[in-house]
Amino acid sequence: MEDDTYLLEMLDIDKSFPGVKALNKARLQVRPGTVHALMGENGAGKSTLMKCLFGIYRPDAGSIKISGKPASFADPREAMEGGVSMVHQELNQVLKRNVMENLWLGRFPARFGLVSEREMHKRTRAIFDELGIKVDPRAAIGKLGVSQRQMVEIAKAVSYHARVVVLDEPTSSLTNQEVEHLFRIINKLRAEGVGIVYISHRMEEILQISDDVTIMRDGEWIATEPAPELTIDRIIKYMVGRDLTHRFPPKTNVPGEDLLVVENLTGKYPPTCRDVSFTLRRGEILGVAGLVGSRRTELLETIFGVAHRAYGEIRKDGKRIVNRSPAEAIKNGFAMITEERRANGIFAGLDITFNTVISNINGGNRTRYTKLGLLSSRKLNKDTQSSIASMRIKTPSRKAYLRNLSGGNQQKVVIGRWLLTNPDVLLMDEPTRGIDVGAKAEIYQLIINLGSEGKGIIVVSSEMPELLGICDRIMVMSGGRLAGILEAREANQERIMRLAAKFA
Repeated sequence: MEDDTYLLEMLDIDKSFPGVKALNKARLQVRPGTVHALMGENGAGKSTLMKCLFGIYRPDAGSIKISGKPASFADPREAMEGGVSMVHQELNQVLKRNVMENLWLGRFPARFGLVSEREMHKRTRAIFDELGIKVDPRAAIGKLGVSQRQMVEIAKAVSYHARVVVLDEPTSSLTNQEVEHLFRIINKLRAEGVGIVYISHRMEEILQISDDVTIMRDGEWIATEPAPELTIDRIIKYMVGRDLTHRFPPKTNVPGEDLLVVENLTGKYPPTCRDVSFTLRRGEILGVAGLVGSRRTELLETIFGVAHRAYGEIRKDGKRIVNRSPAEAIKNGFAMITEERRANGIFAGLDITFNTVISNINGGNRTRYTKLGLLSSRKLNKDTQSSIASMRIKTPSRKAYLRNLSGGNQQKVVIGRWLLTNPDVLLMDEPTRGIDVGAKAEIYQLIINLGSEGKGIIVVSSEMPELLGICDRIMVMSGGRLAGILEAREANQERIMRLAAKFA
């Protein structure tokens, strides 16, 4: 191909951070009117490469061209004005403002020098109608679900009339129906000649929607091939540099006696869970399935004390438990890994040590790290290094800022943090969201090992193969209520979906 056949061309891109070379002669060439998948394990350099394109990072070396012309953006706003839009996996929105204000932030339509809300509403409605998005432009964005907020970000990218649109894990929080809607939007943009860079770990959908696929490993370009010529096994081999024959590790945990009993649990402030009753056995991995809006997350938050309980009872080891707050839940032997890592799971501007030990310092076991009333750096550093080793976290040192780690490594830090509290009950909300196939296998093995140690684990996941692959039983939520509980060995996706639609 000649250079002018590419809409976006990134060649020999280098980028280094203190102690690590994130990109080494990385490359990406996107043809107009195509969907180009960008794949690789967490830490492979995908997000770093896109941040170099989007003006968040300045590359140390290499060239970037758009429509054959050199491009170098000083910041994201300049990139968007230059025809490049990016929908990030971790949504950056002003949660206390409404939808249309988030859509037009920094470029509000004005009349006579004043912001025109009427015009802003009109333009927002026109874009939403064009894309088939059913969201009230005046709704507070913080009140929307993750999937609706993601659709707003996609609409924002379209509003810039971008020639290149980067979608980072766009389906991680979407139902099958919402994925189909997203694909219709993608096909519309593709037909208009837009080049779409599609980052995802869901290999089946990569092969379904993509024209070309580029695979990266350890910051380097490995291969670019037409999607129809690839198989899942071949992609995995490119990504990890080896064959990964077992997607789910063998189960070694054996559920025992009842550990947790939940009866008629109902949240205080709707929308929330209603009259939910179940048991969790010691050593059991209990999955929670359901469509968006089924209140799976609200169930975990009510158990953990993030959301207030209206009525219902929780007993652990036969003892009545009242978790009025997360701090109280931690003391009672509970831990919770949240769905939205960036919003409420990490301290991105602080180092790994702080992010690892904070749950034990604040509301946990304070005496663990104190000596004569003072914090002991030696104890803090010892636990952090132990967590980095056990979780296989890729980082130059424990002093690295969490924002400089890949999404998968950030998630490992979060899991390691909670394991230091030595919980009896571990609540995990989408624990492998945005994590690559190799890291997923490590998380699955970790979950099974925790079950083998006698801990009770509740896993919320939107990926049914994941629930079927690692869980002992699957609890299906629908409309905030319990629709049924299935033995995993007897369950299938059709039975789960039938229950998920029961009260929806």
